[in-house]
Amino acid sequence: MTQQKSDEDHPGATVIHPNTAAEYYFEEGCFILELSNSESDPSVSIARARVPVGGETRRHRLTATTERYVILEGHGELQVGDTRERVGPGDVTIIPPQCPQQIRNVGCKDLIFLAICSPRFTSACYVDLGSTESDAL
Repeated sequence: MTQQKSDEDHPGATVIHPNTAAEYYFEEGCFILELSNSESDPSVSIARARVPVGGETRRHRLTATTERYVILEGHGELQVGDTRERVGPGDVTIIPPQCPQQIRNVGCKDLIFLAICSPRFTSACYVDLGSTESDAL
């Protein structure tokens, strides 16, 4: 769980200190560390995602939620809709609601990126599209 600290002089101003031990494996095929995802801030959520070497996420889409990937470390191949593109540190991808997506680690170290969702991510917005790209081959 993350630790939150509020500024009494500025209500709503908050500093969140993530607990890296709270990282968990998500059935999508990656490890997630929730950095900010709270009912008290429904407009956005931020998670650190980690895809191990050789790994990939399942094809999925988010309903009524725009997702942005900010690549921090590693290299991947991102499929958004019918488009595939290589991504690396500093790249930002904007994925509109309902758009099928999948990312594969094509590098030699973990692929780490921020997943920023607006409005915030909830499990109700996640739709598994049934297979990974490699399953479909």
